[in-house]
Order: sequence, then C-alpha cells, then structure tokens
Amino acid sequence: MGEPRISLDQVRRVAQLARLALPDDELRAMMHDMDAILGHVEELASIDVADVPPTFHPVPLAAALRPDVVVPSLSVEEALAAAPASEAGGFAVPKVLEGTE
Repeated sequence: MGEPRISLDQVRRVAQLARLALPDDELRAMMHDMDAILGHVEELASIDVADVPPTFHPVPLAAALRPDVVVPSLSVEEALAAAPASEAGGFAVPKVLEGTE
C-alpha cells in the first residue's frame, strides 16, 4: 500500500472535531478508509481538465426554471378545508418552542 496519506493522529483530530468518540480499532479502520478517499482525490487531481468548460455536463440540459406567472390557485377556504385545525385564516399548528406568545 505504501506510505499512508493520513496519520492516526490526524484521524483522531478529525474525529475530535466531529465530536466522535472512536475506539482505537475504529480509528485505524477510519484511517484506512480516509487514506482510500485521499487516494481517489489524488487520482481526480491528476486528470487534465484544462479543455473542459466549467459548466460542462455530460447530458445537455435545458434550464429547469419556468417563467414566474401568476395563475389561479386555491382560495383560503379551499386550502383550509382539509386542515385538521385552522385559526385566523391560517393553519393552526402545535407550539414546538417554549417562549412568550
């Protein structure tokens, strides 16, 4: 395999930053996985993309956006008709945060 691209101490630091408490066997497994990821990144970095335009996509795509056009929609009464609860012309939902009203 050669010289690892990442040390056990670096993996331990990444785990600490991610607030993960990993035992040594998991740290060693993570070191192997991260080393493989870094190897793939090295492969990608070696690809010459000088002639590839920044917006290249393998499949030609048209813009997925449509014009913003006002069209008829549900009335307030129709929208609230299927709601389990409504209040003051809107959907009533349970309070999820404590605090003053």
